[in-house]
Amino acid sequence: MSRETVEEKGNTGEKEAKESRDEKEKTEVLPTQKVTEGVDVLLGDPKKAVVKLSIPIIVAMSVQTIYSLTDTFWVAGLGADALAAVGFAFPFFVIQMALTSGLGVGGGAAVSRRIGARDKAGVDNVAVHTFVIMFILTVALTVLALAFVKDLFVYSGAGDTTGLGVSYARVIFAGSFVFFFTNVANSILRSEGDSKRAMQSMILGSGLNIVLDPVFIYTLGLGVAGAALATVISFASSGLLMFYWFFVKKDTYVTFRFHSFKFDRAIVRDIFRVGIPSSVEQVALAMTALLMNLIIVNVSSTDGVAIYATGWRVASIAVAPLIGISISVVSISGAAFGELNFKKARQALIYATEIGFLVEAAIGIAVFAFAPQIAAIFTQAETAARIAPELTRLLKIMTVFYPAVAFGILSASLFQGAGKGTSALIATLLRSLIMTPLFALLFAYEFGWGLLGVWWGLVAGTVIGSLITFVWAQFYLRRMIHATKPGEKC
Repeated sequence: MSRETVEEKGNTGEKEAKESRDEKEKTEVLPTQKVTEGVDVLLGDPKKAVVKLSIPIIVAMSVQTIYSLTDTFWVAGLGADALAAVGFAFPFFVIQMALTSGLGVGGGAAVSRRIGARDKAGVDNVAVHTFVIMFILTVALTVLALAFVKDLFVYSGAGDTTGLGVSYARVIFAGSFVFFFTNVANSILRSEGDSKRAMQSMILGSGLNIVLDPVFIYTLGLGVAGAALATVISFASSGLLMFYWFFVKKDTYVTFRFHSFKFDRAIVRDIFRVGIPSSVEQVALAMTALLMNLIIVNVSSTDGVAIYATGWRVASIAVAPLIGISISVVSISGAAFGELNFKKARQALIYATEIGFLVEAAIGIAVFAFAPQIAAIFTQAETAARIAPELTRLLKIMTVFYPAVAFGILSASLFQGAGKGTSALIATLLRSLIMTPLFALLFAYEFGWGLLGVWWGLVAGTVIGSLITFVWAQFYLRRMIHATKPGEKC
């Protein structure tokens, strides 16, 4: 028998023994009756996991895209001032959602890592801690936001649109609990690989919002406040559905045991290690929007803010598939790091980035081609028609960063899944809070491009920051793989 044959048989034997050992470990720690399809996907092939987990989320995001377009369309019917008011309110809404999504990402990533480590008791404990923290934050945010809502708009330069903005924001802030519970519950579902039901809950809320918007805004005559109320009620419907799954039907992998709850500082730190940086990331995006609003007002007028808010809404819709992929990357990389399988994490990131780049390139081409028609949708009101040409130009310019942002968003998601929330935060701060306003000011004032310079500054900061984040993630994964000890997974 040749040496090569012996080595081949030896390698095959080692592989079979390793697979047997891993299967035994999985069976011992994850009880058969509690292993769900989602958990099996998380622990399986990373490429298949990216596809299986991303598709339901992308479908849900697509429905949310329709809702977002519809919401903006109905608000646009109220005129440019209404669009501007929502534009000024948008950063505050982002801050609120930042806290909810940050907690969800932190708790979800911790859950995924414990699934990868085959620690069912740890999974349940993290989930309970996440919900308790959610209740505490909800009370604090609601009280503070409602107390200072008018001051927020006055100091952000809203001017004559302050009244409209306040009426919108008060409803949103009053519904803080709804947003917190819905987003955190959805994150827990996704963290255990159950993206199908996470999709169902999102579709329910988005579909209801599409129906309620014209009723509350026009039929009931509530204006921009009606748009906010429709959003709160729609989120509540999604939350009720997930409440049923978690606490009534109880067929999820995660089990909640509040009666025996005791705060564990180690778990809280683990959640906050990703959750706080993730929230700060979202707040940084809101701060970027505030800074951009101030720059735009100085360069142009409140019309510029209406253009920016609408253009950014379209961009957010365009990258919705990418957000769906990034959500799956958090769970997949979290499980991979829990297994100490860093090659698997890298494989998932590369494959997800390839898909994201191609999808966003196709969307960018479509938006560029139909920019005038898209702008026309949001400027049908007589008072908004004047912003159509500049909105068309912005829509075309922003398509440049659609494919490039895939590198940054997905790399940041890998950092979150790995429990390296600070790394994801630094990358986002560099891209959004530093580079974007810096390039906007440079192009607008130093180059004398005015409002056009603001638009190109937005693109330049996003593209450069995204590429830096991707390179950073690759170096980090390479270091983790090389640092793995012999005999350990890598």
